[in-house]
Amino acid sequence: MEVVRSQSHRKFSPNDVVTTIPLYRSAPPLQVRLEDFELFAMDRLRVLKGISDALSRGKKPEEMQKLVKDLWKSNMRHQQASEVVNKDIISHFVLRLVYCRTEDLRKWFLSMETALFRYRFRLESAEAQRAFLVEFGLPYRTISNAEFETMKDKLGQVARSIGQPLPTADAIFYQVPFQEVPELVAGRKVFINQGFAYVAMNQVVSLLAPQFRSHLSKALILTNRKWTSTTREQEKDRLTPIVEALCSSYLGPDYSQPREYAEISLKDIDQVARRSFPLCMRHLYEKLREDHHLKHGGRMQLGLFLKGVGLNLDDALAFWRAEFSHKIGLERFEKEYAYNIRHSYGKEGKRADYTPFSCHKIITTTPGVGDHHGCPYRHFSEENLRAALSRMGVNSRAMEDVMDKVRNRHYQLACTLTFEALHGLPCDAGINHPNQYFSDSQKILQPKKDSSA
Repeated sequence: MEVVRSQSHRKFSPNDVVTTIPLYRSAPPLQVRLEDFELFAMDRLRVLKGISDALSRGKKPEEMQKLVKDLWKSNMRHQQASEVVNKDIISHFVLRLVYCRTEDLRKWFLSMETALFRYRFRLESAEAQRAFLVEFGLPYRTISNAEFETMKDKLGQVARSIGQPLPTADAIFYQVPFQEVPELVAGRKVFINQGFAYVAMNQVVSLLAPQFRSHLSKALILTNRKWTSTTREQEKDRLTPIVEALCSSYLGPDYSQPREYAEISLKDIDQVARRSFPLCMRHLYEKLREDHHLKHGGRMQLGLFLKGVGLNLDDALAFWRAEFSHKIGLERFEKEYAYNIRHSYGKEGKRADYTPFSCHKIITTTPGVGDHHGCPYRHFSEENLRAALSRMGVNSRAMEDVMDKVRNRHYQLACTLTFEALHGLPCDAGINHPNQYFSDSQKILQPKKDSSA
């Protein structure tokens, strides 16, 4: 797969695949425009992250099936129908490069791609599923009509026990060594006889998924070797920056400018902070009020957040000036800090419009001694986190759910559960950005305030 700057590229013919799910056995011989290289990968990453969030929230299988269908439809479409398969294949191989680089990245990608494969396979027609089995080349045979008749009653008992229709004479069953379908055996979802499991067509994904995972696992190791030994250096000025940034890319809305329900004035900031700031920003705000100072990391994290929620430059200068002058005086503030505040608003220096930090950026930050930025769900001790959540008003039952997510390192889900506990409403999209937390909170609270006026 060759990446080019910008030109038309050879199409990968849909006739080269049998079903709508490619096997991804080798990168196709086609050229990819550099902008498509990144955009296609980000679209697929939205699908994988959506699956990851939903699984972490304990969504039921039927909910997952619909979610994956919707995620795929909304993110993996293409203006040209003939390019949909290309986009699928290109995005997969780009993300292989992105996620081959460490064990943790490989583990996550492997799990999410396998889950995606499972749900996509189930959405295929029975004919397409059979074609896929042939294409995959698995060495399993279907049982004959005579064999079916001898075990028909046993197969029917299993079907009834798992709520499936009774098998008919034209049903397809594969004879498989029982150790190759451990999840079906463990769930008592197959008939076993003389060391073989008899897997129905509607269960065959349990046979294919481990094969898919094993193939992808080996491919990721090989990709990592090639990336480390040659590709990373060869592409250091072109692809390497894109590849190394993609896994930490923020994929949600842009919060560089205030959004609806996200504008605050200086006189309201104390009240709004208590009601609608996420824990990371509330902690910084309280520490600033308490110590009248924050180190650079804290000033950047809180300052850009306040910019994103609509605190204008004049109010921002007045806010920081009032806090810092307690400790350092007005002259030093104007000399050492005011420029940086104007700079973050794009009014000094290169006049860049700096963007508020996403959850991922905050979580992956490593605060030092005396710092207060970063993600409290990740960086606080359990005792300090419980105390902070209690001050916010999180009840004991919700707190245990939050702490369970923290122990499993699902920090954004922990924040999502905090939001839900404080606002009494579900947040199905999950919290991915502090400014999203604020905006969603204000959407809920402002109508209540307006109706009571």
